[in-house]
Amino acid sequence: MRQFAVIGLGRFGFKVAEVLGAKGVQVIAIDKDITLVEKIRDIVTDALQLDSTDEEALKESGIENVDVAVVCIGEDVQSSILTTAILKNLGINEIIAKACTRLHAQILKEVGATRVVFPEEDMGLRVANSIFAPGVLDYIDLGADYNLAEIVVKGDFIGKSIRELHLKSKYGINVIMIMKKIKEKVGDKGEFVEKEVKDLPTPDYVLVEKDILVVVGDSKDIEDLEKLIK
Repeated sequence: MRQFAVIGLGRFGFKVAEVLGAKGVQVIAIDKDITLVEKIRDIVTDALQLDSTDEEALKESGIENVDVAVVCIGEDVQSSILTTAILKNLGINEIIAKACTRLHAQILKEVGATRVVFPEEDMGLRVANSIFAPGVLDYIDLGADYNLAEIVVKGDFIGKSIRELHLKSKYGINVIMIMKKIKEKVGDKGEFVEKEVKDLPTPDYVLVEKDILVVVGDSKDIEDLEKLIK
């Protein structure tokens, strides 16, 4: 089982640690603030109050044994960079670090981060695209001009198969998944609950109203496709 460390328990770091802990993996959560450490203690494997810029303290925490370290330190850029460099020196192969600016990201990569994330920027991108294209439920930048989006099926697309739409040849779009919500009967009282079902699409799959297409493609191609689904 892979082991993880999350350093910095602000809103972003706390959520990362919380989600990993809920998945049942081993997580070490670290922060200087004892209040945040106590708050996460029952959710993760180990919660420690320490200064992550103290190399000896990090060694004693057992962090050298983790497979992935996530540096979630926010505004304290110096601590973020120094912590990342220390993790690299300790031999941790995968280091994911949160950045505030492009320059910050560049420095993090130079000192050892294998991946840099921009939580606020990523959320801004997703919100802006959902406002601009209301038919797009979610939007993720995959890099290298590729994007992933969730698009609700409606209008002329209803009743047509994936093959008939020629999404790849006409629009440069690949459909990688179909999601839908169905009502399923549960219990002896005949109660129904809404359940999300995910299917791998086949060329002969016929779209129905409110199906959700999970697609990958260029942002402009996704935008053009969304305009057609009316």
